[in-house]
Formats: sequence, C-alpha cells, structure tokens
Amino acid sequence: MATKELPVMLARYREEIVPALMNEFKYESIMQVPRIEKIVVNIGMGEALDDPKTLDRAVEDLRMITGQQPVTTRAKKSIATFKLREGRAIGVKVTLRGEKMWAMLDRLVNIALPRIRDFRGVPPKLDGRGNYTVGLREQLVFPEIQFDKIDKVRGMEITIVTTATNDEEGRRLLKLLGMPFREK
Repeated sequence: MATKELPVMLARYREEIVPALMNEFKYESIMQVPRIEKIVVNIGMGEALDDPKTLDRAVEDLRMITGQQPVTTRAKKSIATFKLREGRAIGVKVTLRGEKMWAMLDRLVNIALPRIRDFRGVPPKLDGRGNYTVGLREQLVFPEIQFDKIDKVRGMEITIVTTATNDEEGRRLLKLLGMPFREK
C-alpha cells in the first residue's frame, strides 16, 4: 500500500517548526505547540442585494481558489440604513481544514502574496488570541483566477485560526511558516 505524501508545508511544520517552537517557548509537551486549526476565506458582498448574480460569480471564484464548495452567509439582523433584511444573502465563505488548509496556506504565502503590486509585507497585527486575518483587495493574486474570465474585482478576507494562546506565539508560528510580516 502506497503512503500518501504530506503537503510540503505540513511536513516542514512537523520536522522543523515544532522543534523550534518547543525550544523557543520551552514547552514540556508537543501538544502545547501552537498549530493551525483552520483557514476561513470570506467574501462579503453588499452589492449582492442589488444583483443576486454577483453572488454566483463570487461562489465560482471562491470554489476555484479553495477547491471546496462555498456556503452563502446571510444577514443576522435587518439594518434599514443599508437596506438590509434579516436572512438576505450577503456573502460567501469557505472553511478549510486538513490537507486543503495546508495547500491554501502554502499558495497564499508563496504564490498569492508575492503577486501583490508594491508588496512590502503583511501587517504583523493579530487578534489578541493568536489568530491572524489578512485582507486581499483582489482575487486576481491567485493563479487559478483568469483575468479575462472575471466580471469584477472582489476583495476577500483570509483568517488563519491557530491554537496559540497569545499573539506572540501565533506570530512566531506564522513567521516560521513563511508569512511575510512587514517590519514595524
């Protein structure tokens, strides 16, 4: 029986990053080492209220980028100033775990982020619990998206959820995984 090959970034995490973090933060157990739990890719679309077809196009873009079927996010409450009704579709999201998560992180760090014009690194600000969210202005930084096939440029948020207990551990984990943080 052939063994399945691990994603490159996961293998690097297990072989190099775990021992480095154990040494650096003086963990007693390998289970204390922060790891990536999931990646959530979200496209919020206010214009879906006017044109429901844009939601279908966003679903297709997200499916091509992540390799997984997105779910539609709906408004939790009505807001009159935004002409928003409770239950209306306002965006799409995908939650990635396992191999797809590692593949997405690898593509984000090594392919998508370097393709951003005038890229000087991502902000080093985490959420206080070791999780990191990066916003992209356009879906074109991913090679799966063809420029002539898109109807309009859409931004997206990519949230990397870690098991780190604080920002310092989370930032160090992401730095070792290759996240190009800009210098303060």
